[in-house]
Amino acid sequence: MNRDTRLSDVLHVLLHMDQVEEPLTSEVLARSMGTNPAVFRRTMGGLREAGFVRSEKGHGGGWTLARPLCEITLFAVYQALGCPNLFSIGNRSQHTDCMVEKNVNSVVADTMAEATALFAKRFGEITVDQIASEVQVSTPVRHGM
Repeated sequence: MNRDTRLSDVLHVLLHMDQVEEPLTSEVLARSMGTNPAVFRRTMGGLREAGFVRSEKGHGGGWTLARPLCEITLFAVYQALGCPNLFSIGNRSQHTDCMVEKNVNSVVADTMAEATALFAKRFGEITVDQIASEVQVSTPVRHGM
């Protein structure tokens, strides 16, 4: 199963963006995410729409933070990415006549709902700047990366 790394990728990029004053190009930031600029721009689109980042085209343009990281929760970033699936666990069938399978489906659905609510609560309590304060952030992203 492929993992969706967009959340950790974007958090990594936001922390590096916070370390520089000048705009950073899609090429530079895409390299830090290990992807290409087109995928990077698509990934960042939701963050731009949410008002977390801004981008300017042309010479001297690039990506900058639109808000301080202390105003952005991890859950808000998750939502800006379109709420990627947290779990790959699912039910065999949603429409069954088997009572055993109905009970299994119910327990799985209830447990997943609880886990999702706990994730939302905890990620809603953590702001992106708190990640940087937990560890020493390495050298900032530079244009010549």
